[in-house]
Amino acid sequence: MRYLLISILFCVVSCTSYIKKNNYTNVAVDSQLVKNAYFSNQEKDYVYKAKINVYNNYFGGVFIVKKIADSNHRIVFTTEMGAKIFDFSFYKDEFKVNYIIDELNKKILLNVLEKDFRVLVRESQQVISKSEKQGVHILETKINNKTYFYKLLNNDVLKSIVRVNNGKEKVQFLFLNIHEATAKNIQILHSNIKLDINLKSIN
Repeated sequence: MRYLLISILFCVVSCTSYIKKNNYTNVAVDSQLVKNAYFSNQEKDYVYKAKINVYNNYFGGVFIVKKIADSNHRIVFTTEMGAKIFDFSFYKDEFKVNYIIDELNKKILLNVLEKDFRVLVRESQQVISKSEKQGVHILETKINNKTYFYKLLNNDVLKSIVRVNNGKEKVQFLFLNIHEATAKNIQILHSNIKLDINLKSIN
């Protein structure tokens, strides 16, 4: 019990330090859920030109996200010629590797990609706390026991998601050039490992 209390206290202090470091002020939570609608249209195939750099290896091609049903997405990454690089399925808390090339088939890397893409396509998340600064709102959430902050503008446009540990940014999801509920450009940037993902919409 003592260790549990210490862990909870440490998490609270870390999250508070991130908020204070960025000069945000805590405010009352007015919504229990934060939304990410960028991959929520079941009638649409989300197609991006992708560049993935991982441990000095480069992969380029076409990145496709398809919502199959509620809490069910499929993500496929192919070369420009159509050869599969990876093919993942997400259903609620389940994750299935349909295919992945040998160069990427490493347990640690698969774990990172699963976490990243699960956050990317997750449509709603419970809000723990809310902070704001000059019209920008920060909503704290927990996904798989990791702390994430969703950054929204005044008009509730989701601009970024940041995973924080010990008060420091570990992963950033940046949503840019937003048009008709679609982020035309998306970046996923890691600070503690050599992995970055750049997506540019082509549809």
